Amino acid sequence: MQQRTGQISVHTKGRKLYDITPQVIDWAESSGLRTGMVTLYIQHTSASLLINENYDHDVLVDMESFFNRLVPDGDPLFIHTVEGPDDMPAHVRSALTQTHLSIPLLERKLALGQWQGVFLYEHRHIASHRRVIFHLIGD
Repeated sequence: MQQRTGQISVHTKGRKLYDITPQVIDWAESSGLRTGMVTLYIQHTSASLLINENYDHDVLVDMESFFNRLVPDGDPLFIHTVEGPDDMPAHVRSALTQTHLSIPLLERKLALGQWQGVFLYEHRHIASHRRVIFHLIGD
């Protein structure tokens, strides 16, 4: 059993889903391991990670429309507004999604489905630098 670790930094330009599939695939497939489990972890409380469809861009638009309805900016329910009206909604969005993912590595390939992609979901309107940590354990 062996382990590999790494990270990427993703510069976001505001709220949306950013496709990081190529970076994840490149890192996993260059690890030198044949089989194992890749864990991705985002070190932030106002961004998250998702596996979603990467074929039809409308899916990403619809995801954002759904979250805008579910957790609107400036909702008077929230008292934590230190960094603006999108601050607390960003934390709620992160809590409703995921801060880590696990994806199998099989025959040196990330075992994503045909239409699956890995996305960093930025929940703030401001530009940010987000760090995603990679950990692979396997043979």
